[in-house]
Formats: sequence, structure tokens, C-alpha cells
Amino acid sequence: MSRKSSSRPRKQKKETNVDLKDIKALIDLMQKNGLTAFEMEKDGFRISLAKETAFGSSVGYAPAPQVAAPSAPAPAVPAPEVKAAAGREISSPMVGTFYTAASPDSPAFVTVGQKVTPDTVVCIIEAMKVMNEIKAEVSGIITEVAAENGQPVQFGQALFRCK
Repeated sequence: MSRKSSSRPRKQKKETNVDLKDIKALIDLMQKNGLTAFEMEKDGFRISLAKETAFGSSVGYAPAPQVAAPSAPAPAVPAPEVKAAAGREISSPMVGTFYTAASPDSPAFVTVGQKVTPDTVVCIIEAMKVMNEIKAEVSGIITEVAAENGQPVQFGQALFRCK
């Protein structure tokens, strides 16, 4: 049986060299920081890692069960949750370490009360020793810095809140 060749030229895929030690470094980063999920896309390469837990694959967090005494009144909805629902969040597009400034000696990219536009750089997230500038992607005024400088953040975690 003979094979016919197409007259159309084949598209060349951009090759991405991924070293196994880089993937192991990602897994170590996840374990070191207690992360259960990691997702990254860069230059056409995409990787998504999720760690199995006792509760199955964890893509989000399940709230801890609450046990209340029978005579205790039902807990009221905390005010910060109501406030967060009224505003918009700037969330993390990746897992990594959150930084409010380009260096320890530099001023913060944004502060509470500052107006931002979709192109405003609000922070840096370091992932695999790569510093990624994160833009606001919304317009508004920063009302809260929800993440802590120098601490790990999860994909989708709120970094800032704005109105």
C-alpha cells in the first residue's frame, strides 16, 4: 500500500525544550510552598500540575467543617466578604511568589487609593526564577492589597481589590 503525500506544506511547530530537571524544580517548588496546583503557559508551552490529596485532586479549597454548639447562634456573614463582593479583584494568573515592587529598595507598583488602568503593572510574580509583571486588566481604584509581599500565591488567588 502506498502513501500519498499532500501538496500542502506542513506547518512547522515551534519546538520547546523542556528539561526534566525544570519540571522536578516545579514539583519541589509546589512541595516547599504547600501548593496543590500549578499552571503556567509561556511561549506556546503549557504545563499544569495538580497534587492528589486525601480528598481527591485539589483544584480549589474545601472549607473546613464547622461544628457549633446547639445553643450558639448562627454566625453572621463577615463584613470583608460583603465588601469583596461589591468590588473587583485582580487575581493571580499563576502560582509563584508575590512581590509588590521590582526590588526591595523600589517603591510599590501600586498602593491603596491609587487609580489603575488595564495596562498598569500592579506587581511581580516570580515563577521558576522568572519575574512576571502582572497588569491590572481592569480600571479602578485599589482598595486593598490582598496578598502578602514575598509570600507564595495560588492561581486565581486575589492579589488586589479595587472599586
